[in-house]
Amino acid sequence: MLRYLFFLGIALLSLMSCDKDPFESSPSTGELFFSKDTVFLDTVFTNISSSTSAFKVYNRSGTNINIPSIRLGRGQNSFYRLNVNGISGKAFENVSVLSKDSIFVFIEATIDFSQVTDPIYTDSIVFDQGTNQQDVKLVTLVQDAYFLYPKKDDQGIKEKIVLGENEEGEEITVDGFYLDGNQVWGNDKPYVIYGYAGVSQGNKLIIEKGARIYFHANSGLLVEKNASLKIKGTLEEKVLITGDRLESFYKDIPGQWGTIWLRAGSKNHEIDHTLIKNNTLGILMDSIGGSLGPTLRINNTEIYNTSNFGLLGRSAHISGTNVVIGNNGQSSLACTLGGTYNFIHSTFANYWSGSIREYPTVLVNNYQMVEGGILSNDLVAANFSNCIIEGNRNIEFLLEKSEEASFSFNFRNNLLRFDDANGFYANDPLYDFDNINLYQNNIFNGEPDFKDINENNFLIGDESDANSNAFLPASEQVPFDILGVKRVLPADIGAYQHVTFE
Repeated sequence: MLRYLFFLGIALLSLMSCDKDPFESSPSTGELFFSKDTVFLDTVFTNISSSTSAFKVYNRSGTNINIPSIRLGRGQNSFYRLNVNGISGKAFENVSVLSKDSIFVFIEATIDFSQVTDPIYTDSIVFDQGTNQQDVKLVTLVQDAYFLYPKKDDQGIKEKIVLGENEEGEEITVDGFYLDGNQVWGNDKPYVIYGYAGVSQGNKLIIEKGARIYFHANSGLLVEKNASLKIKGTLEEKVLITGDRLESFYKDIPGQWGTIWLRAGSKNHEIDHTLIKNNTLGILMDSIGGSLGPTLRINNTEIYNTSNFGLLGRSAHISGTNVVIGNNGQSSLACTLGGTYNFIHSTFANYWSGSIREYPTVLVNNYQMVEGGILSNDLVAANFSNCIIEGNRNIEFLLEKSEEASFSFNFRNNLLRFDDANGFYANDPLYDFDNINLYQNNIFNGEPDFKDINENNFLIGDESDANSNAFLPASEQVPFDILGVKRVLPADIGAYQHVTFE
């Protein structure tokens, strides 16, 4: 019996020795499969690395295969970089792929615009050669740009801008730099800003129509005392101000950069036909600015996807027409610490869902909480005519009054979201909607019929209660809507004339 088992064991070992080595591989036969036949990397700025893209290479055969070579078509001169099976490089040899398995290929690019003849930069990843050769195409759009950033001293410390002092008397600073004198930013190529760009006292920054301004993380624009910002977009050539991450994933992500801060004492700001998005605070306007007219005139302008406020005024004088603000972590519009605010034919629609929102779409008050008490200041005026104030809360405008200062406001022919189901404000004279000195011809809790709140598309449709309900004298001051459509009188409430949705 033992002798029988011994020979049986020898026979089994002999059979096993004839089996194929499970790690043995055969050369590739040009039958690889790819999850993508073309990889489109997101638009990049010159000499700035792209995000990482990837695809899979599949071996669907019943045997392990060996790919003799994987390489970039442009070779070592390519502006692309690869990572195959955890190894970085531009060319690889003898890459194994197990039967019924796959490998990842990761791609990045850093492209020098001055070294390319076409802004659409292409290459390919070539697998094998000869009759077995296969490839995956690579495509990237590269843009030249003006890059502005803080300088570093001999110790590597970046330039700073002083914002003020804390309670201990220590300076509060941000990485930043002041622009030289008066500046004009044109539309010949984008501007990419690192840190805070400052307009120094008495100077002016003009941003021309069609300009594209991209801010890096923790960056923004500061305008100092007696300085001015003029953004001169047009209907045909809007100005774009956003973050510098151009990948499609980041196109609507809030909080990617800081703010446009029009600081105390700055003056004569004008913003027209501009799209501002994806920052922490859209625009911060501080103080009256020392002139009788508005400190900030903002017209035909959109502000979206801010993780804090959309437009925050503090003791400011702001005039706005055809303003659209939406998707803001706090208020879309906050008129605080008094001042003067006049808005006509504007749409404030806050459907923020990224966190719990503390404030309504529109907040108006005449005070600020400070250490040791309340700082009050006169609200000279807060006038809203032909505006939509909407959102995903029951109450979307809030009036907060300190008795230590005046509080003057008026709402005329607006579409307002104010559903006080619990009667919390029933006896508050600020919300006496029958008081014709404060409220005239407003529509409460109506249907705005927005086209697509998820895409910040606040066009109104045929079913909107805003249609044909605007106050005529106010409409005559703003005869065209934000899209340049002539208002048919009686006009529609809000920044848009209604359309028929397909």
